[in-house]
Amino acid sequence: MSLPLDSPALALRAAIHAALVTDAALVALLGAPRIHDVPPGDADFPFVTLGEAVVADWSTATEAGTEQALTLHVFSRSGGRAEAFAIAARLQAVLHDAALALEGHRLANLRATTAEVRRESDGRTFHALVRFRAVTEPV
Repeated sequence: MSLPLDSPALALRAAIHAALVTDAALVALLGAPRIHDVPPGDADFPFVTLGEAVVADWSTATEAGTEQALTLHVFSRSGGRAEAFAIAARLQAVLHDAALALEGHRLANLRATTAEVRRESDGRTFHALVRFRAVTEPV
């Protein structure tokens, strides 16, 4: 993932991607390090995508800061919800309160907030949405 990291949102995404692709338990659940910013059209299942980010100013009178709400997506076709739930739980375990190193920014906190699993309209794909809240500060 070679993106300019001058924004806290891009720095956080790069750090999350690096943490996820190196987590052996997650890679085992996925069958390979299938964590994508944008998945290829022929992506193998299951896989994770780095989804939407909402970035807001979190500055105080004396300190600059950013609050981010980030959604990770899990897509599974294992025939049930269990695989999507297992991958979602692993994402939460890896990232909740993780001390990630961000280029040009400091991660004050990263918290898992919600997770849900739903069946997609094709009837065979299960989609987990795992949401996180992060606060970052410039270094």
